Amino acid sequence: MTLYLGIDDTDTRESRGTGRLARMIAAELARTYTVAGVTRHQLFVHPAVPYTSHNSSAVIHIQEAENGVAADVFATAKELMLADFIEGSDPGICVAADRNIESDLHRFGLSAKSSIVTQGEARSLAREAGLLLEGLGGTEDGVIGALAGIGLAASGNDGRFVQKGTTRDLRGSQTIAAILASGVDRVETREGTAVGEGTVALRKFPKPALVGGKAVLFVESDGDGYRDIVMG
Repeated sequence: MTLYLGIDDTDTRESRGTGRLARMIAAELARTYTVAGVTRHQLFVHPAVPYTSHNSSAVIHIQEAENGVAADVFATAKELMLADFIEGSDPGICVAADRNIESDLHRFGLSAKSSIVTQGEARSLAREAGLLLEGLGGTEDGVIGALAGIGLAASGNDGRFVQKGTTRDLRGSQTIAAILASGVDRVETREGTAVGEGTVALRKFPKPALVGGKAVLFVESDGDGYRDIVMG
């Protein structure tokens, strides 16, 4: 069973970002569970939608989770979020097992990428599906992104990994072999052609997109080698 832990709206313009908090929570959860990675999911950017900088949510992917552990994962993450609560933020948290994620939740995630959705919609969907969803302060608007992020992550075709294996340890020019060994599943061109050898000049560290449930790093030709393209 795969568990998805979504968090959103945990920061302010002057504070650390939601992605950093998600990685910290993932590191703590990894002491007990198999954390496959952390993905970032872009949501709707509109003047009517309050957000800190880019309106994105973060999702932690936990694989091989046993039945009944969702409540423990939720409690651990909630405790860490409350301990690191930033005044002025509106955090939300959600945990869902893959077997409880149906098409309505996928549609909600897609809607949150292109239109305004509400807390009421999020809470109603979570209640109907029996999911753990909670606001942890402020307006609690973070419940929207937390739930939407899970719907998008569970689709297997949205967002990009901001942490996967040891990808964050790679810098500069790296071989395809080193990139694959770090936790990336495939390296491809934008057109979908697989790249099996050569070197890639990284902008920072590999940020593979979530495509077909896999971590796919997209690249383009750059002289005798390649450079990465950040997508998702």
